[in-house]
Amino acid sequence: MRPTPRRKSPAELTCDSCGRTPEPPRGRLTAANIAAMLPIELAVHAAVVQAHLPYLLKVALLTVTATVLTIWVAEPSASKLLRRWLHAPLLHRRHRIEAAPALWRVRTVVKDQPGALERVTHALSCLDANILSINVHPVDGGVLDEFVLSAPAGLTERDLLDALEAGSGRSSRVWRTTPVALADGQTHALGLAARLAGNPAELPHAVAALLSASCLEDPAAAGRELPADGTVLKIPSSVQGVLLFSRPGEPFTPAESARAHRLAELAETLELQRPAGPATVA
Repeated sequence: MRPTPRRKSPAELTCDSCGRTPEPPRGRLTAANIAAMLPIELAVHAAVVQAHLPYLLKVALLTVTATVLTIWVAEPSASKLLRRWLHAPLLHRRHRIEAAPALWRVRTVVKDQPGALERVTHALSCLDANILSINVHPVDGGVLDEFVLSAPAGLTERDLLDALEAGSGRSSRVWRTTPVALADGQTHALGLAARLAGNPAELPHAVAALLSASCLEDPAAAGRELPADGTVLKIPSSVQGVLLFSRPGEPFTPAESARAHRLAELAETLELQRPAGPATVA
């Protein structure tokens, strides 16, 4: 049974820097002030009208008394007593945001045998996690399954890792992600190829976008030995020279390496097919 959601408090809306709560909606603030000031105004007017005082003195007394009571009593009381009602729209909006399903990227290695993927998906389904996309990469010792999941808001990284381990997943990694991860991979690759067709010099940026990696700018790094964990990828190119791409904590798969090399070959082919510039006449 799922736990009952905790009732939200206006204190949760306070700013981390200044400690103030956001301004409530103007309509609710006006209604709260009227509700607090009306009884005070009626009581003051009834008391002053019955008093046997000169007309001008009554007007001055009403003005000063009502103003002081409004500033020092009515508005603070309304802000304090009706605080939850004043901030109800913002609290409701925050609750909807916090209760919305979260998107996760998941990578796990399973054995290349029947039923391996089913065990992983069953473990994830026990958490009410919905698989939105899946990619399979052959690797040494099995296959690397890459998912994009929509999971309930209360799930943590530890919950997902435990479920993957229960489903016989190995070397599992999970990351929070955005709807951008759901973009069609083939369409993304074709868009990058079209980008290269316009300018082959865009190769480093295209490969970095394809692999969600960063391009290492240090030319001296090209001659160094690559890390054994597979998080740095070397792409030889006649257009840009040797290119190095890094993705810490997320090793490149053979399929990703092949895609990057194909982009480099495309850039090289396009560069060779470009017409030579006009010859300089002496």
